[in-house]
Amino acid sequence: MPESSLIIIPMPAPARPAPPGGFRAAPLPTRRILPGFGLTLGCTMLYLSVIVLIPLLAVFVTAAHLTWTEFFNVVWSDESIAAFQLSFGASAAAAVVNTVFGLLLAWVLVRYSFPGKKLCDAIVDLPFALPTAVAGIALTALYNDQGWIGKLLAPLGITVAYTPLGVFVALTFVGMPFVVRTLQPLIEELEPELEEAAATLGATRWQTFQRVLFPAILPALLTGFALSFARALGEYGSIVFISGNLPYKTQIVPQLIYAKLDNHNIPEAAALAVAMLIVSFLLLLAVNLLQRWTRARTGVGVAQL
Repeated sequence: MPESSLIIIPMPAPARPAPPGGFRAAPLPTRRILPGFGLTLGCTMLYLSVIVLIPLLAVFVTAAHLTWTEFFNVVWSDESIAAFQLSFGASAAAAVVNTVFGLLLAWVLVRYSFPGKKLCDAIVDLPFALPTAVAGIALTALYNDQGWIGKLLAPLGITVAYTPLGVFVALTFVGMPFVVRTLQPLIEELEPELEEAAATLGATRWQTFQRVLFPAILPALLTGFALSFARALGEYGSIVFISGNLPYKTQIVPQLIYAKLDNHNIPEAAALAVAMLIVSFLLLLAVNLLQRWTRARTGVGVAQL
């Protein structure tokens, strides 16, 4: 019989662990995708510092001229509390209304074709281009007791101009485009196949919207709410005329800050600005965290039916 040959293949020796305190090989240098990253980052941080960070820091520095007792006396005065309640309450109510009707308007502009659609789509951007002071004059002319709309509401006992309701109307006007323009691109990207598959499985239109479409647009809806709310908080020009600037009644925080500046109470004005900035930041942070949680917990698909 032929002799059988035995071939022995040596196994590679296991890699020895690095000795304690030893040095590891340095990783190979990675190549940057975009050249000039350092210069670009430096220019970006410089721009943000000059435009955003330094002005905000100046507000905190100016408010620091007050003692803690003086700061709380300014922020917690009856006049300030009334202004804060009106500012945040009217802004939140306007943002909620804009969220509901902004979703309806964005859905109609994307899903339906009708005469004058392009004109309606252009009108949505009107609050962006219209000066806020012009908007305030127009709203006051419409909603006062002698205006086109105000004289129709007066017999019903509804007064809009120079009331908190007028503040709400003005804030709704300036915040409406943010919800619509946030939702439109997302609604355009929704695949019709998802709705068709849901209908094939026997889902009604309401079930399809509730279980398939709404989870997909909810993060954008929260983003639109946050943008509309933030825009309403900082509004001033359209409120000046329609509110009447009545302390304890129709005076919002920006008007109160302007009144402090007009009386040369710059530290007190800065204190109100700091308080509003902190509260606004906390509220927007809560909305953003809710949006992130919603994106993590919701999904899009017919499997949810």
